[in-house]
Amino acid sequence: MSATDIRNELCKYARKTVSNKLVVGPGGNLSARHEGKMYLSPSGFALDEIAPEQWVEVDIESGDIADIGLRPSSEVLMHLYAYRANPSIGAIVHTHPPYCIAFTLVEQELPVMFPDQAALVGTTTYVPYVLPTTDRLADAVVAKVNDYSTILLGNHGLVTTGRNLREAYYRTEVVEESAKIWLIASAIKTPKALTDEEYKEIASLESEAYRIELLQKMK
Repeated sequence: MSATDIRNELCKYARKTVSNKLVVGPGGNLSARHEGKMYLSPSGFALDEIAPEQWVEVDIESGDIADIGLRPSSEVLMHLYAYRANPSIGAIVHTHPPYCIAFTLVEQELPVMFPDQAALVGTTTYVPYVLPTTDRLADAVVAKVNDYSTILLGNHGLVTTGRNLREAYYRTEVVEESAKIWLIASAIKTPKALTDEEYKEIASLESEAYRIELLQKMK
């Protein structure tokens, strides 16, 4: 895959985040890693308005920013530190999904409740509210990225990582759906989570392993 392919793929998933109401206005940011660089959404743009050539190239090792007349997202440190901390991360999606934000206002631990959540996401961790765009938020997220692929940010939103953009993006959708299901169910009674045994059983299914592998390979 070339840098041009990466830029086009970023546009594709940026449009999906907007069309599926995972962000509004200029909120959220996406990035992808390619040959020692990360390509990050520019500051001040709605994600569905970014053209392929407007994704800002940043050297992961040095932090040098390519001069294309645009500033990278204000969350540039969060993306940069995460790529440095975990070489297996190929893409990062940071969104402001309404059900996820609502969930963080009342709870911290999102239980695993259904098979897709167990197979594609697993355990979601939580970071208490930290001022956005700061190195403190970047450090708080980076402390989690080697152990979790989905991170709820208190009063803020969601960060997901993946080997590629497809994986990171669909993890975002699954966590948002999980938060929605929890909030709906909890209005009636305490939701029933999968037991540890049920969770492990799903994770061990050959069909689920194949589905995860396929998702990781698809671009």
